[in-house]
Amino acid sequence: MELRSGTQGRITRLRRGCKRAEPPNANVRRDASKVLRPLPVETNDEEEELMEEGDCFSTGFHKHDSLHPAMFFKTPRYSLIREVGRGSYGVVYEAIARRSGARVAVKKLRCDAPEKVELALAEFWALASLEKKHENVVQLEECVLQRNGMAQKMSHGNKRNKQYLRLVETSLKGERILGYPEEPCYLWFVMEFCDGGDLNQYILSRRPDPRTNRIFMKQMTSAVAFLHKNNIVHRDLKPDNILISQKSGSPVIKVSDFGLSKVCAGLSCMENEGDNQVNKNMVNINKFWLSSACGSDFYMAPEVWEGHYTAKADIFALGIIIWAMIERITFIDAESKRELLGTYVRQGTEIVPVGEALLENPKMVLNIPQKTRSIMSEGIKRLLQDMLAVNPQDRPDASQLEVRMDQVTCAA
Repeated sequence: MELRSGTQGRITRLRRGCKRAEPPNANVRRDASKVLRPLPVETNDEEEELMEEGDCFSTGFHKHDSLHPAMFFKTPRYSLIREVGRGSYGVVYEAIARRSGARVAVKKLRCDAPEKVELALAEFWALASLEKKHENVVQLEECVLQRNGMAQKMSHGNKRNKQYLRLVETSLKGERILGYPEEPCYLWFVMEFCDGGDLNQYILSRRPDPRTNRIFMKQMTSAVAFLHKNNIVHRDLKPDNILISQKSGSPVIKVSDFGLSKVCAGLSCMENEGDNQVNKNMVNINKFWLSSACGSDFYMAPEVWEGHYTAKADIFALGIIIWAMIERITFIDAESKRELLGTYVRQGTEIVPVGEALLENPKMVLNIPQKTRSIMSEGIKRLLQDMLAVNPQDRPDASQLEVRMDQVTCAA
């Protein structure tokens, strides 16, 4: 099998795996003068209501409630400036935090169908579960639930918020709840703003730079190791979902878009301590099996195509991204018409995702690197071969990968 480098293949096959919801209606666009006003209201009243005035979030409550005025914000907290992105199930705006003047990203997700609710809640659960911050994982500032003129700050596992519980039930059942009102429901995510675009835009708009490649490789690996340590499998690692922040003056990777992520729990691992086995009461994420074949074709591991995989699938996806970044292997996406970083196998006139090709032919040897005059070191070559192993047990886990990545990038 021949792998093509620096060429443009046209992808015409249908996308497989977990399908994202259809794009929201055009009427969700906002004028730059409109403002977002999320209001965190925490009460013990299960009948609590929150309401919106115009295009701003504000609060209201039943006449029987007696909430202290200090619990409400009198002025908008964020001003929406412009729309900066529109994905398959949400819209992203650049906004200004009124109090600090800092730029933030505000993502508005419409939760009007079970599949959209599932994606929105997956992102919220993943980001809300992180007790610590990581420089290379996008930071969630707050999440606000809005429905039919009502808004409330989301808190993980809030059993007193009926709207939140309805969203969870909708996601779990995969169907609309009987009697559920038809008014629009939205989740607003306020996150740090990344001004450098995504990895595709950043890499392909600049001349090749081995130093930048090494920095990005270490940062991406560090982010995945952090997520896995916190029991999160991303499941949709790709250049589109890797953003670049330049606030510090140097580019910094930010892994984002957790709509397909999975927070793993329920498995504990036993460790030997002397002659005794000790239950560490922690998840062994590499033994937590997942079955939903989801992700983006060109970055999916062979076992994901089969629908039986673990966190090692993230390691495979990261290997594809790093390989494509170093050698600038690209294709043209049939839907967006964008040039994207991604490694593939050429079969006749078609180009096939590496994972799919390996599933069909597990004995296939990948030609790493592709170019005869490649700048890829032997250490990185061996590491990529291990990351892209057909058998996930032959791949390093995220912690092992982080150690090896430090070694090969320092030696390069």
